[in-house]
Amino acid sequence: MATITEHSRDAEPAGDRFDRIVREHQPALLAYVSRLCGGDRARAEDVLQETFLRAWHHLDRLVPEKGSVHGWLRRVAHNIVVDGHRMRCARPAELELTPERAGAFLQPDGSEALVDSLTLGALLGRIGQSHQAALVETYLRDRTTAQAAAVLGVPVGTVKSRTFHGLRALRVEAGRLGLRG
Repeated sequence: MATITEHSRDAEPAGDRFDRIVREHQPALLAYVSRLCGGDRARAEDVLQETFLRAWHHLDRLVPEKGSVHGWLRRVAHNIVVDGHRMRCARPAELELTPERAGAFLQPDGSEALVDSLTLGALLGRIGQSHQAALVETYLRDRTTAQAAAVLGVPVGTVKSRTFHGLRALRVEAGRLGLRG
């Protein structure tokens, strides 16, 4: 024959019983967990949520006949906090990637410059010799148009024209190869 407490417990649906447990124990449990988490409210709320999730999965244990419901919730919350602490101690600390720290990871290794150089060489090989020579003298050897004209043995206006048309030809070739940017 069933006892009165079993009948009253069976009469209350699981969802209602769980809601009642949360309402009754949440304030005190949050205060307890906040102390365990050193005042970190967000962490305490995460622990509390995990505690009540476990309570939902073990609702059959949360009856006065099987012991203190509050005691069970406190023990579960305590274990979650301890497990979290142990897990953080077992892993190396995560550091925020600040601009100062990012510099160590973003040091140029020369590969990008090498790719750029090879790409430019391939593009220059696709345009006419006279345009190529004007671009090499003015941009790669960093000469003025007058200096480039003296080296190439052509008038300054010719160097300017070949440079203009050479850049336009490079853009066209880059477009054909899908190199935009």
